[in-house]
Amino acid sequence: MGIPTTKADLLAVIDDGYRRLCRELARVPAERAAEPTMQGHVQGTTMSPSDLVGYLIGWNETVLYWLAEQDAGRQPAFPAPGFGWDQLGELAQHFYARSAGRSWPELLGDLAAAKDRIVGLVEGLDDDALYGRPWYATHTLGRMIQFNSSSPYANARRRLQAWLRQQAPGAAPNLPPG
Repeated sequence: MGIPTTKADLLAVIDDGYRRLCRELARVPAERAAEPTMQGHVQGTTMSPSDLVGYLIGWNETVLYWLAEQDAGRQPAFPAPGFGWDQLGELAQHFYARSAGRSWPELLGDLAAAKDRIVGLVEGLDDDALYGRPWYATHTLGRMIQFNSSSPYANARRRLQAWLRQQAPGAAPNLPPG
C-alpha cells in the first residue's frame, strides 16, 4: 500500500502494519524477549525485542502526546519533551529505559493499547483534519501519525524477521563487533 492520503487509507496501513508486526512478535519466545542480541537504533548498540516494543510504544505514546497537547491548545515539543530531532538515538534509549523490567506480555498489551488509542483518535478526525493542511512543517497530521505508527511497525517487523532468522537453533547471534 502506498502513502496514505485519506483517513481510510491511514487506518488501513496502521491496521495492516500492526497485524503483520504481531505475527512476528508472536514468534518471539517470551524467555528470549529481554536478550539484547539485536542491533540497536544507535550504531554500535544492541537492544532486545522487548526494547524494540518499548521503542514502538514510545513513538505511539509520543503521537498521543502531540494530539493531547494540540487538543489542549498547546504547541507540542517535537519530537518529544526534552529531545530535539538531532537526538533521536537518545530518544530511542529513553524509550528502551521506560520499558525496562516489564514483562513481554505487558509490553505487547501496552503496544496494543497505544495503537488502539491512536486508531480511536484517527477515527474521530476527518480527511481535512488529517490531510487538508500542513500540521508540522510541511507534513500533514496524517503523515506524522503514519511516520510514527505504521512506518515503525514495518521497520520493527523487518528487524524481528532478521533477528528470528539469526536466533534459529544453532545460529550464533549476529552482534556488532565490540
